Amino acid sequence: MAVQSSLNPKFAPKKDVKSRQITIIGGRGRMGKLFRDKFLAVGHKVNVLEQEDWDDADQILHNAELVLISVPIKYTVDVIGRVAKYLSPNTALCDITSIKTQPTEAMLTHHTGPVMGLHPMFGPSIKSFWQQKVVVCPGRNHESFQWLLDFLQNQGAELITCSPEEHDRMMVYIQATQHFYRLSLGVFLAQTNIDLESSLSISSPSFRQEIEILQRLFCQNPNLCVDIMLATEERCKAINSLANTYSRLAKLVEQKDRDALIQELENTQEFFKKQI
Repeated sequence: MAVQSSLNPKFAPKKDVKSRQITIIGGRGRMGKLFRDKFLAVGHKVNVLEQEDWDDADQILHNAELVLISVPIKYTVDVIGRVAKYLSPNTALCDITSIKTQPTEAMLTHHTGPVMGLHPMFGPSIKSFWQQKVVVCPGRNHESFQWLLDFLQNQGAELITCSPEEHDRMMVYIQATQHFYRLSLGVFLAQTNIDLESSLSISSPSFRQEIEILQRLFCQNPNLCVDIMLATEERCKAINSLANTYSRLAKLVEQKDRDALIQELENTQEFFKKQI
């Protein structure tokens, strides 16, 4: 897997930062606002373009050095096609969607200038980019984004470079199946009407951590979770395969097949031993 990682051990010393003209499409959404605030804090100039602003798109996008697309997955490709006609060949176009192959292909097709895909591996509730991972998928004219990558690293972010295709293969397991697993667990706990406060008073650290993750998930916009699971056919197939695994193992439990369950554990132990 061609992945390169770069992490600043500490915040880089402050330097004079050239002020850049940035337009964030979706800049009033939670993730767009996070980036907007971080850009403004170091002296960049930021415009925002929302759905109701397209009549003024030419003016809002005029002289933009960077256009950052921060919209829901299902709208990203359409927005790329729509915005491209307003961009100069020198404008750097970037998206921060959690899938990368389709958006990167769309940007390369519709825009003749610099293109890059980013995937911040965190949500909008973070206070800082410190030690947060950002996946970088180069598209075209990588050097035009160096100031943006420097900005992220100077904020303490860890940059991980890989192809859009490799990113999407990994996110099937890192994101999509994890969302389904936690959706399933959360729905199950709600159905049982468990007293979470009482359970946490006698729980293990791992259970408390899992509940904290579930609480964050179920406080998010439901569209985000669902869009992540349904984003590609590969994700849907993997989730279905995971559900089949649940069913197969649950059947062994129902049958009280101790030997078969032990065999499943031993077989899987071998897999994890080989990975260490």
